[in-house]
Amino acid sequence: MVIKLIFLVVYILLWVGMYGLIIWTYFNPKESLLLGGRRIYKEEPEITESAISNVKTKAFITLICYPIISVIFIFFIYNYS
Repeated sequence: MVIKLIFLVVYILLWVGMYGLIIWTYFNPKESLLLGGRRIYKEEPEITESAISNVKTKAFITLICYPIISVIFIFFIYNYS
């Protein structure tokens, strides 16, 4: 029982961090596309509107699916182990 509780706390902490990153990606898609790669360019790179739209769409879908998958995962861990 203690192991399940420790697992749940660690899982929730990681989940909150990942979910925060996804929310940040949805609201700042241009910054998230350049994350970690800005230093390789001498000038500010051009990012197309289609790339920004693509990132926002993927982030939105992830914002919807990630909690559903997480709840199902936690449900199975606690009921079938």
